[in-house]
Amino acid sequence: MNKTLDLDEIKEKILEKLKSSGWDRILKGFIKSSEFDTIIKELVRQSRDGKKFTPTLKYIFRAFEECPYEDLKVVMVGQDPYPGFEVADGIAFSCSRKNYEQPSLKYMLDAIDRTVYDNKKIVDRNLDLKRWSNQGMLMLNTALTTNIGKIGQHYLIWKPFIAYLFDWLTWHNNGLVYIYLGSEAKKWSDVVNDNNYKLYASHPASAAYSKSAEWDCGDVFVKTTQIVKENYNHEIEW
Repeated sequence: MNKTLDLDEIKEKILEKLKSSGWDRILKGFIKSSEFDTIIKELVRQSRDGKKFTPTLKYIFRAFEECPYEDLKVVMVGQDPYPGFEVADGIAFSCSRKNYEQPSLKYMLDAIDRTVYDNKKIVDRNLDLKRWSNQGMLMLNTALTTNIGKIGQHYLIWKPFIAYLFDWLTWHNNGLVYIYLGSEAKKWSDVVNDNNYKLYASHPASAAYSKSAEWDCGDVFVKTTQIVKENYNHEIEW
């Protein structure tokens, strides 16, 4: 990014990639705004100052690219991307860029095995969670980027975007299942109206930090499976 920054070109490329999933018309108002200019300029400034961020620009909106807006059923809210170099792939908790299962994802898949499938070990261990996104699950972090090697660095940068997104969904999409994982995610629960389902659990990284044998998922996967089946007649394939 040493060349002159062409914000219009960046915006058009992002919107073009969002067309097939239908999110272009939803997010266009923000992406075309001066607030989004500020986000991109800040990311570029930090990068030029040696504070590289992850994931790179081409992956940032992948959660939206892979989740068809018209099929939206679930919004799973995490914290921020994996801070390791070339680990985050733009979908919260997904780690398809390297062939290594991150601890948070391991705890999540283990919990699904245990609670949804009664330890029959039939859950897909593929590291790319686009299979969830493709079913109408928006896998969202409350910051779409962070500095490499550091967590929690970009919450304020992305706050205007997350506020815009939740405001849109609140006014246009009732009956969604929101899964809030961790304290940063839970902070956003009040901005979503009560015409939706709200489920809560600790962030799976907390189980990794404490080296727990299991992560207490609060049965959010079982509850989500049941709600989606009842309301959308869709059987989630975890």
